[in-house]
Amino acid sequence: MGRNVPAHPLSRLKEVWDLRFVRRMSARVSPVRETFCRFWPYVREERGYLSISAVLLAIHVATELVAIWMFANITDDSLVSGDLTGFWTPAGVWLAMAIAGGIASYFGNLLLARAAERFLLRLRDAVYAHVQRLGPRFTERHARGDVVSRLTSDIDAIEHLVASGLVEAFTAALSAVCFAVAAFWVRWDLALAAFALAPVFALAAKWFSRRLKTASRQERSSNGAMLATIEERLGGLPLAQLYNQQHREQQRLHAHGLAWMRAKLAEAKLHSAYEPMLALLEACCMVAVLALGIWEIAAHRVSLGGLIALTGYLGYLYPQLQRLGQLTLTTTAATAGGERVAELLDAPVEISESPGAVAIGRSRGHIAIDRLEFGYPGRPPILRAASFSVAPGEFMVLTGPSGAGKSTIAALLARLVDPVRGSVLLDGVDLRTLTLESLRQNVTLLPQETIVFGDTVRENLRYAKPCASDTELVAAAKAAEAHAFITGLPGGYDTELGERGMDLSGGQRQRIAIARAILRDAPVLVLDEPTTGLDALTAAAVWQPLRRLTAGRTTIVISHDQRLIDSADRVLVLEAGRIEGAPQHDPGIISGTLPENRSRAGRVPTTP
Repeated sequence: MGRNVPAHPLSRLKEVWDLRFVRRMSARVSPVRETFCRFWPYVREERGYLSISAVLLAIHVATELVAIWMFANITDDSLVSGDLTGFWTPAGVWLAMAIAGGIASYFGNLLLARAAERFLLRLRDAVYAHVQRLGPRFTERHARGDVVSRLTSDIDAIEHLVASGLVEAFTAALSAVCFAVAAFWVRWDLALAAFALAPVFALAAKWFSRRLKTASRQERSSNGAMLATIEERLGGLPLAQLYNQQHREQQRLHAHGLAWMRAKLAEAKLHSAYEPMLALLEACCMVAVLALGIWEIAAHRVSLGGLIALTGYLGYLYPQLQRLGQLTLTTTAATAGGERVAELLDAPVEISESPGAVAIGRSRGHIAIDRLEFGYPGRPPILRAASFSVAPGEFMVLTGPSGAGKSTIAALLARLVDPVRGSVLLDGVDLRTLTLESLRQNVTLLPQETIVFGDTVRENLRYAKPCASDTELVAAAKAAEAHAFITGLPGGYDTELGERGMDLSGGQRQRIAIARAILRDAPVLVLDEPTTGLDALTAAAVWQPLRRLTAGRTTIVISHDQRLIDSADRVLVLEAGRIEGAPQHDPGIISGTLPENRSRAGRVPTTP
């Protein structure tokens, strides 16, 4: 769940009890309560702030009760008679209540906002930490824009239910009870007449909440779909321009935007109808009370101050009832966001450490793949009993047709996925028995898509080694032949790169990735199509730093590039998920064996 495990045994016992309680409740309660129970543990550290906030806001309610009664006294003792003698004391109390209520309200709302924001931060961190542990299948099923929507607006909706909404509901309920009791205390019969329409408030809230839940779920789903479309299509903007498909892309976004607009309008329609309906009910109640109150004043059964106090209490009561109804709609809408965030938290972590996982130091770099089989459920197998080994310091190229499973082997070597059968060994040890951190300290994967963040050059390089000194950064950049163009940038190593490094050319991005890998200094290096998308001159320029990067490391290069194949110590061909043999251009290489006239040891790759 992304939750920190408490160190204290009693805390651990309480957490286990909380989890069991949540599971029991989730099996038999309404969606609103299920969402509340699911995310309440993330509020645990904010309970103190929420409690103090609730007390302060309750004090604010008490000051309003006293202030209304003081105004009633001023009306009877001073306004009706025109005598200032009875004015000063209630006026002073009224002023003191206003000051005390203002202070209580300020600090109560401030603490409430602090607790709410800390809850948002904690839950978002927990969800994002879980998302980072999910495998490739998750990213295939969920568009990035939709995940962004769940990490932002959906989590905000949950906060209104679990954190601030809880205190707001308590304050509204307490206010409603206090003002109702005060109204009964002034004149119970008139107050009873005013409450005749109270059941209508409850029925209206229930009717609207059911329909708003459906509308809110549709709105959030439409919002996620639109964000996903925007993110994906912005990445393909050059293609749309090249194929003159701008109008088509505009229509696509318009369709998603239209669906979102309709969902939001359906939601707004319910909110817009709910508020005036409650206002009408409130007006009917107040008119009835005033009419009866005037009758009572004429019969000398109630004073003008008493009627003002009664209408004042009712005037404060009805907004609280309306607020409670609005909170009902808000909490109902929050269940839609809760379901979407819970789906992220419940997504299974495909790659996890075994209980007895061990950390290793720097390995020798011997890689062995033994009878490897891999495939996703419901799909044909990608790898079928593939076996080969790579000696420490060897430079091996893995080639073959697209879709044969080459990139899958790269993912298996970095343990982004696990095999269905067989094993991947590092120095004779199955990768599944190693800690992920120590494994990835020993295996560096340069994926086919060069990843550069929209940060400074310095931070992009330090991604491999956060504690690296400037001297180490410069040395790695020089080895990757990136130092010259980096120093030519406006801010040098502190230049902010555009999103995904779009301010750089393909070769420059590749050299930054190589410098990052050099800084990582792992004994095993896996390169997935390192020259794809580069022209001949750029590929030749990139090859020099690649040679430096591979020196002394066990290197597995996945490539169709003939120049890389010609420079390899050994070539394997992967076809239909099996190691079939070598490329036909070099008949001396069969199934990974070297011809006699080739020397694997000490061989220097030829520059393309």
